[in-house]
Amino acid sequence: MPLHLIKLSVGSETLDDLRRWQAHHGATHPPLHHRTRNFPRRAEEILDGGSIYWVINRILSARQRVLDIRDAVREDGSKCADIVLDPVLVPVQGRFVKPFQGWRYLAAKDAPTDEAGATAISDDLPESLRRDLLALALL
Repeated sequence: MPLHLIKLSVGSETLDDLRRWQAHHGATHPPLHHRTRNFPRRAEEILDGGSIYWVINRILSARQRVLDIRDAVREDGSKCADIVLDPVLVPVQGRFVKPFQGWRYLAAKDAPTDEAGATAISDDLPESLRRDLLALALL
């Protein structure tokens, strides 16, 4: 069973913000990747079909398949890791997440399911209303 990561999408207000940023970053710094300070100790489990789940405005919103995890070096010479991502962002059934720093492991049994169909009912709702309905467990 794969292991996943969960990560805050800092600076993104919406899923479209993350899509735009990743499209630009993937085009200017291929392959599309997320750079992180620490190399995941359980990388092998993540690479066995795992994804990174993105939290946007405290809502677990989407996932992306992790294609590779590579050692890397920052401009200042410090070691880090690049998590290479599939460019496809898959919306998931959102839920609130408490704030945290860095990334966390997410067991497959605890991962949210993908949203069914190409568009969900909640896609037509303003983001603030969608968030309020999620908080009330109505979505």
